[in-house]
Amino acid sequence: MRRFLVCSLMPCLLCLLPIAALSMVVFALPADSRDYFLAHVTPLDWLILVGGGLLMATQLLVGWRALTWAGTDFHTGCDVWLSHLAQAAEWFPLLGLLGTVAGILQTFGSIQGPTAPEKIIQLYAPAITATGAGLLMALANILPTWVVLIGRDLIRSLAGLPKVEIQDRST
Repeated sequence: MRRFLVCSLMPCLLCLLPIAALSMVVFALPADSRDYFLAHVTPLDWLILVGGGLLMATQLLVGWRALTWAGTDFHTGCDVWLSHLAQAAEWFPLLGLLGTVAGILQTFGSIQGPTAPEKIIQLYAPAITATGAGLLMALANILPTWVVLIGRDLIRSLAGLPKVEIQDRST
């Protein structure tokens, strides 16, 4: 029973943590901000959100595999893929920044003559949605790798196995 709990159930529960954490972040945002974002989602925002969601789902599947046992240790063959997928998350803030710059250019390109500051702010606000989408997806895609690193130590501890030290590969 203990083996089932530690080796089978624990990886599943650990892989649900990033989803729970992302949900808490989204629901902790002010409701007005969330509503504004959802009302002004652009195609680039959708690209960031869908791409980030697919990347997170892939990382969670690979992470689950990395947290399961293969004989006497974890499936370490997944580590390289998990690292590559986590590196892909670095693109989301850049895509968000690109969308923000495009929105700013669009805003200032649409202004002709004297314009009230309130109007400029109203035109400028949708440009920020891409930044929010990029940051949210970057955060979401950092979590699965972290869960695997922490989860392996936790599973080893609960199973009564010694902690494995990270080897220095620079030599």
